[in-house]
Amino acid sequence: MNKSLYPKAINIENLTVWFLKHIDAVTPPLTFELIKAGRSNLTYKVTDHTQKTWALRRPPLAQVLASAHDMGREYKIISALGSVSADQHSIVPVAHALAYCDDLKIIGCPFFVMEWVDGYVIRDSRTADKVLSNNAKLQISRALTDVLANLHMLEPSAIGLDNLGPKENYIKRQLKRWYQQFQSHPSTPELYKLITKGHNLLTNNIPEQQRASIVHGDYRLDNVVVSDAGQLKAVLDWELCTLGDPLADLGMLMVYWAEPADPNPLLGAPTAATGFLTRKGVRSRYASSSKLNLSNLSFYIAFGKWKIACILHGVNARYLKGGQAGDPSDTKELSEQVYSLANSVTKLMLFTI
Repeated sequence: MNKSLYPKAINIENLTVWFLKHIDAVTPPLTFELIKAGRSNLTYKVTDHTQKTWALRRPPLAQVLASAHDMGREYKIISALGSVSADQHSIVPVAHALAYCDDLKIIGCPFFVMEWVDGYVIRDSRTADKVLSNNAKLQISRALTDVLANLHMLEPSAIGLDNLGPKENYIKRQLKRWYQQFQSHPSTPELYKLITKGHNLLTNNIPEQQRASIVHGDYRLDNVVVSDAGQLKAVLDWELCTLGDPLADLGMLMVYWAEPADPNPLLGAPTAATGFLTRKGVRSRYASSSKLNLSNLSFYIAFGKWKIACILHGVNARYLKGGQAGDPSDTKELSEQVYSLANSVTKLMLFTI
């Protein structure tokens, strides 16, 4: 982990006192391991003297978009989803929420603690091949698709999540929000032109929203914990969750869902390994479960690319300012992906309309 971030993000003495008061059966001393993968909120694996483990979530250290890093909101979401089951099986599996803290004297920001879910977070195709058999890849493909459909079919009011935000005009609100967020960071004239053109094309061609659902906001294979048998054990990273258009989640998933023959897959591209469902297979399975009309899915894929470009631009800015945990050496790769995504939005939208 980045040692320079450790004392800023974690106060071991204060947290030990807090854990003893709020978490059952804790035996000090506690150790805190930063989980490298997080590109936004920080996640720490907490281990006590007896090797019991928990996960602690806190906001990034700088350039915080308040609504996206609301710890109380994320805690409320996983608490509500954790209460929903069918025949003793989780409809949308999440880590069990344990305790939330809004006392800024502890570590200087709100945070929450949840159970640590053992398993694998598959972030690249090499890990996918190492950990999962082809049968397990097929199983996790199906589970990932089915859980997304399950999430979108939940009635928010039935589980106390009907006040997450407005239900209608999700895409319009998202375009405004992420365009403002993009504009808050320095960019080159070329990138500004690409993002602005994509924003305008998307804004002028928004399909009618078919349903108001709970939307994850960043749903993909490397945001879930899986077993080596292909069981989906927990969906992670609910910081962008709100109410809105469910097809935005499917469009984002399609952007991330690389296939073996794809020339320039996004990020680690775990599904580029042989054995996963194709994008067509995921789309067909989701359509069957959700009963939604997917004729405008190309728009949502374009929107997903544009949104990811804005998000990665912000992540890059936090790396450069020292407020983002992880290895800052990948800023060049992030920058290249931002340009590639922004450029592809215009091409896809011109083809779609």
